[in-house]
Amino acid sequence: MSDSPEIRDQVAKLNTRSRTLVEGDDRAAARAMLKAIGLTDADLAKPIIGIANTWTEVGPCNFHLRRLAHKMKEGIRAAGGTPLEFNTVSISDGITMGTEGMKASLISREMIADSIELIARANYFDGLICLAACDKTMPGTIMAMIRLNIPSLMLYGGSIMPGNLKGKDLTVQDVFEAIGAYAAGRISQEEFKAVEDAACPGPGACGGQFTANTMGMLAEIMGVCPMGMADVPAMAEEKDTVSYRAGELILKMIEMDIRPKQIITRTSLENAIASVACTGGSTNGVLHTLAFAREAGIPFSLEDIENISKHTPLIADLKPTGKYTAVDVHKAGGIRLIAKRLVESNHVDGSALTVTGKTLAEEAASATETPGQDVIRTFENPISQNGGLHVLTGNLAPRGAVIKLKGDEPRQHRGPARIFNREEDAMHAVQSRQIVAGDVVVIRYEGPVGGPGMREMLGVTAAITGQGLGRDVLLITDGRFSGATRGMCIGHIAPEAMLGGPIGLINEGDIITVDIDSRSLNVELSTAELEKRAAAWLPPKPNYTSGVMAKYARTAAQADDGSATNIVG
Repeated sequence: MSDSPEIRDQVAKLNTRSRTLVEGDDRAAARAMLKAIGLTDADLAKPIIGIANTWTEVGPCNFHLRRLAHKMKEGIRAAGGTPLEFNTVSISDGITMGTEGMKASLISREMIADSIELIARANYFDGLICLAACDKTMPGTIMAMIRLNIPSLMLYGGSIMPGNLKGKDLTVQDVFEAIGAYAAGRISQEEFKAVEDAACPGPGACGGQFTANTMGMLAEIMGVCPMGMADVPAMAEEKDTVSYRAGELILKMIEMDIRPKQIITRTSLENAIASVACTGGSTNGVLHTLAFAREAGIPFSLEDIENISKHTPLIADLKPTGKYTAVDVHKAGGIRLIAKRLVESNHVDGSALTVTGKTLAEEAASATETPGQDVIRTFENPISQNGGLHVLTGNLAPRGAVIKLKGDEPRQHRGPARIFNREEDAMHAVQSRQIVAGDVVVIRYEGPVGGPGMREMLGVTAAITGQGLGRDVLLITDGRFSGATRGMCIGHIAPEAMLGGPIGLINEGDIITVDIDSRSLNVELSTAELEKRAAAWLPPKPNYTSGVMAKYARTAAQADDGSATNIVG
């Protein structure tokens, strides 16, 4: 780098924070230790950029992130910065699903945010890039960015390619459904094994509009992931290119002093939820968006989310409720095309700022639609007039519950409660064919405090679908159903059973009703009867009394507050 006064002045504007760590005679020891890893005086004079990498060998979602980090470092160096990479934790939902280990997943979101915050505060990074690629790493990194409020961006590692079996695209959802189909005798052992072997052909996050791809899209629409970068598949050569560009971009962000709290606003949160609604995204998008709002001290509620979804038609035909995968979205025109549809129809506010320094409308304007594609429809020809998210209330969910629907499911359900106080018991009942059409499967004490950790129960929902009962059995929980099924699954119920919520008061055989059109979820019991049961109710002993699980249970908010542990304002 040149030593001209102009260049030195420019660098000084970009490296202000890191001077606390590495400048001055009293910081000689710090410089000595950083030189031990190969840095030079010239490196230490440049802006220092942290790369928070959620790489892990445990699962495909984050397996390829070292490759992307390498390209990102090249981009940072080319733009005049010095990258310093560090790791944080990651839990695979798909691998831990159905076991006690799944309770760690949501808790890991808080640990990811905490660990990145600690590393960045300790090391005075001038800028931060978060490289994330699965269900909790993306929201966890964004929560850390909000807390730190230094120039930063998140890059989504990208979707896995779809598997293929006999000409049919597969995702991990097909494996979960095959579990139920095999248990019901609907497929042979050989067919079951063939699905398992073909579903996940390489690195990348689960390929439908499950939580990871929902959060990647949400991050672009909200503005914290550069537009056009999230939907590039994990193993595409183009992912290397966008990683390099993200490295270059962070230096421009420091120069322009673009910070997360300028980007994550009430407006951008509303935009984000509109994108989830119009694509049939995971209900976890609700949980994490509420957590972002709480971190930023922005008033935002389930009622706000319901209002947005109610007025945002569903236009993307994506798995698990539709036909196409996230890779098909990329081929059709990408998230940029979804953004363009939303802006042009006034379903989002295009004036919202993004990390590139451009507005959402400016970024969306350059969208290119692939001729003949039918993955992303127009708002004049929607799949459903309502968005994929619905918020229900009633005497079973006084503070709300969330359901994801495509629009062609039954609008009402009435049936007897089948009570299970843990996921494993429910799964056993499903696999042993104890659940029949008309039942309402209630899985409780799986909430943020009761679980703890609010397990997601795709295994149960997919097994029921695999048995051909997806449209005939209602499932409700104070844990999570992300909507990764073709049936009616209601989760995120607040307050949860462990805190005396009504879901903990119902008994086997009580009649439960849901009405989608009236957005209601009720048990056919009088107020007096519920009060009588509440007076006699005693909480069960906690599942954990020490360690990280117990710590989360003591500090976690309810689902309508994003189940977050750090609530501001």
